[in-house]
Amino acid sequence: SRLGPSNVAPWVDPPRAGRPEVRALREVEARRLPEATRGDRLEALYILALASGLRQGEALGLHWQDVDLEAATLRVRVALQRLEGRGLQTVEPKTARSRRSIALPPPVVESLRAHKSRQAQERLLAGSNWQDTGLVFTTATGKPLEGSSVTHRFQKLLQLAGLPHTRFHDLRHACASLLLAQGVHPRVVMETLGHSQISLTMNTYSHVIPALQRDAADRMGAILSR
Repeated sequence: SRLGPSNVAPWVDPPRAGRPEVRALREVEARRLPEATRGDRLEALYILALASGLRQGEALGLHWQDVDLEAATLRVRVALQRLEGRGLQTVEPKTARSRRSIALPPPVVESLRAHKSRQAQERLLAGSNWQDTGLVFTTATGKPLEGSSVTHRFQKLLQLAGLPHTRFHDLRHACASLLLAQGVHPRVVMETLGHSQISLTMNTYSHVIPALQRDAADRMGAILSR
């Protein structure tokens, strides 16, 4: 039988030359993210991105009809993308693997519930100016959010909290790295991220492998010492 994370090494191909280094929030930094974003009208977006590994377009294209707060799950069906001459539009994911269901941890469900209440208040304040898109994350008048504006807002919050400069996409990297470091099976991480192949997952996050190998060695040592 497999020993969890001890078997990930065989799935990793030799690193390709020129592969960009992944910058992911460390666990101690990730733990500070909820506090750093608390009170911001988009705090649920940042927490969701960290916990689920959603791409920015997937998060911004998420509709309430695809979120089941009772079951603590969401479906990824579309992504928000700027199309030339058409502005922001929801489009089909590029691959079949990108269409997926994701389980949500309790703190994310709680954050989404609070966000839904906040959005309802904004809708009342906007009155006839509200644009009913059905999107989870919108402007104060219900319109789709621009990715660059979201990233700028996010980075400003990090700066105020004394956290390192981080791209929004790095939340996806942090999600994968943290899950792997906690011993979550690479196949589960692959499905969560919507990767087409497990080799893509493991090659991208090969920086986690040394710690997993040490954990595997410790587990084997514990077996042999009994």
